[in-house]
Amino acid sequence: MTQSPRMTLQVQLVLRALLDDPAGEWYGLQLCEETGLPSGTIYPIVARLELLGWVESSWEDPSRHVAEGRPRRRYYRLTGDGAAQARAALARVRRPVKRPRFGAVTGIGIVGTAR
Repeated sequence: MTQSPRMTLQVQLVLRALLDDPAGEWYGLQLCEETGLPSGTIYPIVARLELLGWVESSWEDPSRHVAEGRPRRRYYRLTGDGAAQARAALARVRRPVKRPRFGAVTGIGIVGTAR
């Protein structure tokens, strides 16, 4: 079994954005705009996903950013296995949690059960 990242809400948002176009390439600020997360959150997430092999990255052609007068972009894309792993991980997160059969658990005990 492949290792999986901790599925925080932020990781889920990044994975969902990447899965919107699984074959596409995304640069960091695009992911920030798509997810609403700051760059200080996005870049560590994509770095962890890259270490796990779910994402691969590459730098854009240097002539492009020079011609456009902006910093060079690093593009991220899901690997084939990464896309499958991301879908499976998100499906596990969305799976409903089983509720207690005989009452609800509260901070002071179980409510709604016979004593």
